[in-house]
Amino acid sequence: MTQPPHDEPTAADPEELREQVEQTRAELGQTVEALAAKADVKARTQEKAAEVKEQAAATATDVKEQATAKAAEVKEQATAKAAELKEQTALKAGELKAKAAELAHQAQDKLPDPVKEKAALAAEQARTKAGQAGQLWQDKAPEPVRQKTAQGAQLARDNRKALLVATGVAVVAWLAFRRKG
Repeated sequence: MTQPPHDEPTAADPEELREQVEQTRAELGQTVEALAAKADVKARTQEKAAEVKEQAAATATDVKEQATAKAAEVKEQATAKAAELKEQTALKAGELKAKAAELAHQAQDKLPDPVKEKAALAAEQARTKAGQAGQLWQDKAPEPVRQKTAQGAQLARDNRKALLVATGVAVVAWLAFRRKG
């Protein structure tokens, strides 16, 4: 064994000597435990692995939260852009509809009176013939065909303005082509 350090006083009686021995044993036990812990590579590796695992879990949680926040931000931006585009489209459609109506009125204003009279007469004749054809249709057509035709007619009535605008544009185009030719 080793001798006690020179700065420590030696024990005067056997009881004091026993206490010093017990204290030295306790300190030596702690030192041995510390050295054993440092020498236990497996335990240190497991501790380090647990620490790295905790850090990875924390990082994964942070990344997930960031991704969720970014997804919400992108969704919000996309919704705003879609609303903006919808508004722009509706505005443009309104402008085009107004322009078509204006062109139809201009075309109607430029038509000479004899053409207007002929158009009115032709429209009246067409209505009469359509009425006669409708009656004949009711008498001769099978029921399923009449139902489909009624659906188409309802669709035309529902979209009457669009049909009138298209007809007006077609008349203007026909007149313009006729005058050039």
